[in-house]
Amino acid sequence: MSGSVDRDFWAPLRSATQARIGLGRAGDGLPTARVLEFRAAHAAARDAVHQPLDVPALATDVERLGLGAPIVVTSRVSDRGEYLRRPDLGRLPEDLSAVPGTGADVGVVLADGLSPRALTEHGVALLEAVVAALPRHLSVAPPVIATSARVALGDHIGAALGVRTLLVLIGERPGLSVADSLGVYLTHEPRPGRADAERNCVSNIHPPEGLGYAAAARVVAGLVDGARRLGRSGVDLKDTTRADRLDSATVGEL
Repeated sequence: MSGSVDRDFWAPLRSATQARIGLGRAGDGLPTARVLEFRAAHAAARDAVHQPLDVPALATDVERLGLGAPIVVTSRVSDRGEYLRRPDLGRLPEDLSAVPGTGADVGVVLADGLSPRALTEHGVALLEAVVAALPRHLSVAPPVIATSARVALGDHIGAALGVRTLLVLIGERPGLSVADSLGVYLTHEPRPGRADAERNCVSNIHPPEGLGYAAAARVVAGLVDGARRLGRSGVDLKDTTRADRLDSATVGEL
């Protein structure tokens, strides 16, 4: 009876989260099904880290968005093992001679990060949503695809592009609940040496369970606008899109 009650209690809570809750018990351990679920999730996370990015396929899909032929760059990392051992090398470019100086308002880097799978599954759709959400008067530089990349590699790319605001769409560290989550890091006036406190991040983008493309794009567009007005990004720049929507709803009720 107690097992039936426990299952009934946890079932609605499990439907609201991807976290492992109410796993049950089999003697001193977990039920076999739960152990196998954990191992499968762990394997999926490891695979997401080591899955190579199909650069030609991604470049073809990005080019269809009409933003120009994407430029492909890489960091100083020699292989995936070194990428995991040497984060510092993932922050440094191998060669940026192919990156043109554009002077555009916004630059976009699509980086594999710790989950190339996330970029493969969500990168193009998120980029399309972000570009659609940006004000039309802002110019967007041709996209850059960066492999074996850490977030700070974007500082070098943004400086080479000569853009005012840089967006890095990057695969986030896989977890046992999500292996395909994408994040967007915004840096205003990008240049080598920028600190993490000078960036803003919109994370957990992986519909349908996580943040959707349109919702994430609205936040990103709001941060771009705020950074341009404030003259900087980072801890001083706040996401006001939710507050704006709440204010509009309140005014509508009045």
